[in-house]
Amino acid sequence: MNSLKKAKGFKKSRNGTYLSIATTAFGAVTVVKQIRRARQESDTLRLLDAAVSGVAIVTGIALLLRDLKQLGDDDVLLG
Repeated sequence: MNSLKKAKGFKKSRNGTYLSIATTAFGAVTVVKQIRRARQESDTLRLLDAAVSGVAIVTGIALLLRDLKQLGDDDVLLG
């Protein structure tokens, strides 16, 4: 398998999924900052926005973990 095919399959690989999880989890740092700022300013709308963003991050990670579980042994970069 040539390098280009491996690169195209990276997103569907175990390593690609781990990278996606880490990238998504990094977004949680921004959400925590939003929550702190909203609480400090007593801004209910910003707090609600941060909460919705947090739920989206949790959902995204859950979906990625499900994909990781479904990958199993048929990882495209192992062979």
